[in-house]
Amino acid sequence: MKVFQMYSRVSSQQTFKTNRVEPNLLRRTKKVSQSPTRGKNQLRIIGGSLRGRKIDFYVTEGLRPTLDRVRETLFNWLMGDIAGASCLDLFAGSGALGYEALSRGAKHVSFVEPNPLVSQQIKTNLNLLSINNAQVYQQTADEFLNNNQQIFDLVFLDPPFAQGLLQPTLKRLCQSPHLAKQALIYIEQEAKAHAIESNDLWRVLKSKHTSRFNYQLVQLAN
Repeated sequence: MKVFQMYSRVSSQQTFKTNRVEPNLLRRTKKVSQSPTRGKNQLRIIGGSLRGRKIDFYVTEGLRPTLDRVRETLFNWLMGDIAGASCLDLFAGSGALGYEALSRGAKHVSFVEPNPLVSQQIKTNLNLLSINNAQVYQQTADEFLNNNQQIFDLVFLDPPFAQGLLQPTLKRLCQSPHLAKQALIYIEQEAKAHAIESNDLWRVLKSKHTSRFNYQLVQLAN
């Protein structure tokens, strides 16, 4: 077995022996270590005019792009409502739901994402896709809702799991002037969380459950 010697920068007198590492592997390792985040990954738009387009997203803690099969189910639910809708992707993350909405004829999508690298990637993707009917807000959900004056027909509500964000945000949305009459809200949360039930503020239209999460479509009750 071939070996070579590597000399420590701390002491020129310290000598180490190790198995030989291929130069290409060294270059790949160096590239990853210099990355400002945990790296990038890709997702695919699965329907509409942009079907098949692949887009990058940053891999950060808590970011979970909605699975292809879940997006397919969701947009089947929304088939008669998405065209011409004004949409809000409130915890945008990868932006997957917003891109799908735009691909399927949404009038406009507002993406809300506080992480600067993640939000910048959404802007980059929109430029690459030649989309001009969207806006990216580098803000938290609360900051956006505190200043928003738009009215939305459809909201994608998929916050980071296990942080207690979904219920208060949903209640705030339904008690505020942010939603159009009978607006629709898509909800995604961890499997161990209690599924949303109909009440005086909203009614549940669709609901599905997997071993990993619950996802539902609710409508503003007005």
